[in-house]
Amino acid sequence: MPDVLLLDLRMPKRDGLHVARELISKFQAKVIILTTFDNEEDLKQSLKAGAKGYLLKEAEKEEIADAIRTVSQGGNYLPAKLGGKLATFAFQAELTERELAVLRLMCDGKSNKEIGSKLFITEGTVKTHVKSIFYKLDVISRSEAVSAAIRKGLVRGHG
Repeated sequence: MPDVLLLDLRMPKRDGLHVARELISKFQAKVIILTTFDNEEDLKQSLKAGAKGYLLKEAEKEEIADAIRTVSQGGNYLPAKLGGKLATFAFQAELTERELAVLRLMCDGKSNKEIGSKLFITEGTVKTHVKSIFYKLDVISRSEAVSAAIRKGLVRGHG
């Protein structure tokens, strides 16, 4: 068993988060995610999966060594650059599953009426969800919401 495992999020045959969860639950592995992706959702999902560290591939050798030492001694490691992102979403209200569904359809360019029809809810309910999404993402328009969703990694395969 390795003392610390460096694991990428995007791998050719398996999802890195799935592998991390599996190794952590079966072997109590100490996992550091090493990736090129610094969006909030990937960071949050990695930490929820049980990763003890999160590094970007642009990290210097010394930082990688520090992270490995810290995690091997039972600590957690997150670069200061990503600490701000973590603080941002820690204090930001999370979108509900329904709001995420509405947001994904917004990213597909659907109107409130089309979203309502697709999700079997009224247009008024869609408007309520859109208003909540705007508040939680701190935006004032649909285009800003779509941009924020992509930037934060809340949607995949869009844009």
